[in-house]
Amino acid sequence: MLFGISPLFALLPLILYIILAFKDINPILNVLLCVIITAILTNKPLLGMGSVIAESLGSFLSLVGFIIMLGSALGAVLKKTGVAENIVRTVMKKIGINTEKKAVLSSMITSMVLTALLGTLAGANAIIAPIIIPLVAAIGITPSALAAVFMGAGLTGLFIGPFSPQVVTIMGLTGLSYGQYLISAGLPVTAVCLIVTYIMANRIQKNTKGIYVYEHVENIDVNEVASVEAKRATYAFLITLVLLIIYGIYVKSGASYAVVVMFTAAIVTGVAAKLSLNDLFDTLVQGASRMMWLFIMFILFNPFITFIEESGAFEALVDVLKPLLASGNKVVFSLVSTLTGIFGIGGAAVAQSIVMDKMFKGFVEGLGISTGLWAMILLIGSQITSFAYPEADMLGQMGLARSKDLKNMVKLGVTVVVFNVLLIFIRSFFG
Repeated sequence: MLFGISPLFALLPLILYIILAFKDINPILNVLLCVIITAILTNKPLLGMGSVIAESLGSFLSLVGFIIMLGSALGAVLKKTGVAENIVRTVMKKIGINTEKKAVLSSMITSMVLTALLGTLAGANAIIAPIIIPLVAAIGITPSALAAVFMGAGLTGLFIGPFSPQVVTIMGLTGLSYGQYLISAGLPVTAVCLIVTYIMANRIQKNTKGIYVYEHVENIDVNEVASVEAKRATYAFLITLVLLIIYGIYVKSGASYAVVVMFTAAIVTGVAAKLSLNDLFDTLVQGASRMMWLFIMFILFNPFITFIEESGAFEALVDVLKPLLASGNKVVFSLVSTLTGIFGIGGAAVAQSIVMDKMFKGFVEGLGISTGLWAMILLIGSQITSFAYPEADMLGQMGLARSKDLKNMVKLGVTVVVFNVLLIFIRSFFG
């Protein structure tokens, strides 16, 4: 450490990162500033950062960032081929939208499914919003209710998508297989969020009906028949995805398998829709480029966390927290670590999981916390932050739903946080 100061000072850039994460600052700039400050505090040569970045390109975080880019690329192909629109219309038609509750339910399922398939909340809802809004507006669904649906149901897709960044990260940190992850963390948290979202969305709909309405909405026919190419591409996409997921589960593939799945599914879908190879790859590159900023951010985030870890700051923090957790009580630890993740660590969910794992892994092993419980703590601690604060995710879904009703979104967020913390409290008694 610089001037031989305490390793705890290496946590200052992390605190700065958290503060800036909630401000209107470019996320790459945020991480870059914090990397430089951390390097100075930990006596790292700034002129040697090139080799550090080169090493970071082979890190787990870099892989997750690349998977996110491929998810965006796949989404662009699905939109170009009409597959995304076909999936949306099919779900809406099968469930029916002749009542407000059915409209809420069908919108929830559509948002969750597409988010799970693409691994991106904003990207998936941006695709479905122009299609869903005219359909639900005809039933009288308000922008406030649809914003709650996009937020609550959309995020759950990230909890269960086999190749969503957060799922891949937690599986990598805990060593759980996809099936084990779903049983221990993904499905229970998803169930809680979906139930809360459905109840709250219907309540918001009741309270805002006649107050907020959609205006100047174009008419879209849910019974419109997709083109032959779109149907063929949809079948090709779904069959390819299912077969690759089954195979991945069978051979217990790791996070890197997601690259193969997304790339293969995108190519098969494009070919089935009779896109020229040039058009297909142009679409892939265009879609991936939208997430380039996040890929760069993750490459920078890896040395940021590595420098802090090498300084001994996390170990020093554990020593400070030991009196709080001296009882060895799993319930206390579960609640403290979860709440620290939700309210104390900002930024991208993947980054939050990495920080939480570095901070608390020693306690996890010392207290005998099960891998399943730790996976649930990581999931709730990193993802539920989006519900706790009216930040980018929440405001983004409001924008897509054309809603300005922040009050009801905050109510939804607080309710989701309360019930997920309650879930952790109950789950911690079992290990």
